[in-house]
Amino acid sequence: MSHIIHLESIGDLNRLLQQPRPRHPLLGVVDFTQFDEQFGAGMKISSGFYTVMYKNYCVNTLKYGRQYYDFQEGSLMCIAPKQVVTLDEAVERPANAMGWGLFFHPDLIRGTALGKNIKNYSFFSYDTSEALHLSEKEERTLFDCVQKIEAELAENIDRHSQTLLVSNLELLLNYCTRYYDRQFITRNQANKDILSKIEAVLSSYFQAPDLSEKGLPTVKYLADQVFLSPNYLSDLLKRETGMNAQDRIHYHLIEEAKNLLLSSNQSVGELAFSLGFEYPQYFSRLFKAKTGMTPGEFRNNN
Repeated sequence: MSHIIHLESIGDLNRLLQQPRPRHPLLGVVDFTQFDEQFGAGMKISSGFYTVMYKNYCVNTLKYGRQYYDFQEGSLMCIAPKQVVTLDEAVERPANAMGWGLFFHPDLIRGTALGKNIKNYSFFSYDTSEALHLSEKEERTLFDCVQKIEAELAENIDRHSQTLLVSNLELLLNYCTRYYDRQFITRNQANKDILSKIEAVLSSYFQAPDLSEKGLPTVKYLADQVFLSPNYLSDLLKRETGMNAQDRIHYHLIEEAKNLLLSSNQSVGELAFSLGFEYPQYFSRLFKAKTGMTPGEFRNNN
């Protein structure tokens, strides 16, 4: 297995890029067009900080998870700490190249509202194939946010620094959320195709004769069937159906349970095992939470 270079701090990143010491220990901005970023092919990098990276070109092709990724279309990529990115072969940088990276350590936002809500920015766990493709106007808006952060980094650190940096960082991430929502809409037909496939996968799964052996489907299992990350699939389903991926699994499960309760003489325990539950009481609790009735009450009332 190739060695993974772990960059725990912003200072570690600057040393890798052969840049001066960072102006702030927990946040850095890099202009990718100002230095040679051609690293060795196959280099694997992980970090202890969040990464927001925009490019309209690709010098090193990235492999993130199972997907290859390049920036030719002008796109934004967001990476959470501890995830591994693999650099692949290098290509020539175009004349109109534009690219920047914003890197912030979790300690910067710890104890702030952004720190409490950072997990809600689920795009940090999307695959690179689910990157955000920006319009020129969106690109300018995000770049304006980055420039404001750079301007604040140029100031002497005082008691207002963290508040202003985090506020501008939160603004940038909120714009990313807006633009991802826009992208879900503009990919509406593709999303509907994915939704149709998910429905078919779930229907087939719950009809399988070996369901008791396979157990309940997971969100990761569903995501793998349509080549998406679990977070991206959940966000897509939430926008299309009002249910996230786990809710969708439960919906199909409860519908199948209702059919079995009315069409078979199995006890509730036997039925729970046949649906892939290890513990019948968990099935009963879930059924009541979703329908307002216990499985026995549903059977008796129908």
